[in-house]
Amino acid sequence: MKKEANNTDRKRRQFIKQEEEQVIGDIEDLFSEEDTHNIRAALLEWYDKNQRDLPWRRRTTKSGNGKNVKEEEEEEKRAYGVWVSEVMLQQTRVQTVIDYYNRWMQKWPTLQHLAQASLEEVNEMWAGLGYYRRARFLLEGAKIIVAEGSEFPNTVSTLRKVPGIGDYTAGAIASIAFKEVVPVVDGNVVRVLARLKAISANPKDKITVKNLWKLAAQLVDPSRPGDFNQSLMELGATLCTPLNPSCSPCPVSSQCRALYNSKNDESVMVTDYPMKVVKAKQRHDFSTVCVVEISGSQGISQQSRYESRFLLVKRPAEGLLAGLWEFPSVTLGEEADLSKRRKLIDQLLKKSFGLNPPKNCNIISRELIGEFVHVFSHIRRKIYVELCVLHLKGGMHDLFKEMDNKSMDWKLLDSEAVSRMGLTSAVRKVYSMVQNFKQNGLSSNSIPSRKRVKCS
Repeated sequence: MKKEANNTDRKRRQFIKQEEEQVIGDIEDLFSEEDTHNIRAALLEWYDKNQRDLPWRRRTTKSGNGKNVKEEEEEEKRAYGVWVSEVMLQQTRVQTVIDYYNRWMQKWPTLQHLAQASLEEVNEMWAGLGYYRRARFLLEGAKIIVAEGSEFPNTVSTLRKVPGIGDYTAGAIASIAFKEVVPVVDGNVVRVLARLKAISANPKDKITVKNLWKLAAQLVDPSRPGDFNQSLMELGATLCTPLNPSCSPCPVSSQCRALYNSKNDESVMVTDYPMKVVKAKQRHDFSTVCVVEISGSQGISQQSRYESRFLLVKRPAEGLLAGLWEFPSVTLGEEADLSKRRKLIDQLLKKSFGLNPPKNCNIISRELIGEFVHVFSHIRRKIYVELCVLHLKGGMHDLFKEMDNKSMDWKLLDSEAVSRMGLTSAVRKVYSMVQNFKQNGLSSNSIPSRKRVKCS
């Protein structure tokens, strides 16, 4: 049985390799004029009947004279909406994006509104979507366009000059909002094209990517470029999915070489196309987070949430989670025990914030709350969480005075303000762990003041 399975796998690989060698050399001419016409017609007819009702697709109603208001007065607003939606949809599911998009457009309905926003406001609105650099590029791009006093860029070439807008986003905006006859190629389009022509080459390879863009350009409908591009993406998102494609209702199944191959050779499957790319191995690292609570009282039993403030710091302007707020933390190159983690945190608090017990503050309690694993796109991070409640001997005003000279951005917020902040999912998880711990009886589990742990 095992030998038979190996033979089948070998046969499948040989078949796919032959197909690949056959088509790669002549990839630009794969779609005949007849195929191009049929694919356009079939996809647009299917899209008109089956497209999902998504907020960024909704058309503006017509004015009294029968002309579309969007075409006359709101073309730029349409382009702005497409831009926001396409950026949000990168690496994020449609159902997740819908609510974010609606809130975003309600707060910043035009490019001019967004250009007046601060990065902190934008990050708060974006919190939970991940890949925060996308939000920063949106804001920077809006500010640049408005500052130059020019109209919204309406071609791929002018859109590509805006920071953060790449080939795909430029093509989407130009074709959907301005009807420029240009292609788009995202993961869904790659999959559809690869299966239509049974292209098993590595979809990440530069030559393959270039050829797929040429194929997509060949197919774009000149009269409805935006709708056609969306139909390709819609097909990949709803029917031509990675693992369980629905070939029976597919409008272009008769043109699909992958389906043809699978019907004529049992060793070949539609899902063999495109080639599965092995993902880069995630890096493992560790982080220790200290939630510092500055208490207005000197004892745990006297604590009030109205008297307490939490210390938050701003991450550097470059790198992972750039410019976002978090609790003081130290990234570790390897796993470390509690003693070493606390020593590193103590050094950070003393160096960056002048917190130096017992000289200028007392430790009311210090507790290890727990740990969890948070996964970024390329990092698997184990995060240790502790809560350190401090009482400042000179009061918060003295702390402000000392910290004003520090280079790190920081702020002290009460619990309600922290709850309203747009925190990343990992920081939100840390804060939730602390709140749950406090609600379950901080006073009975905390280190009493007579056993204070000194920050070195």
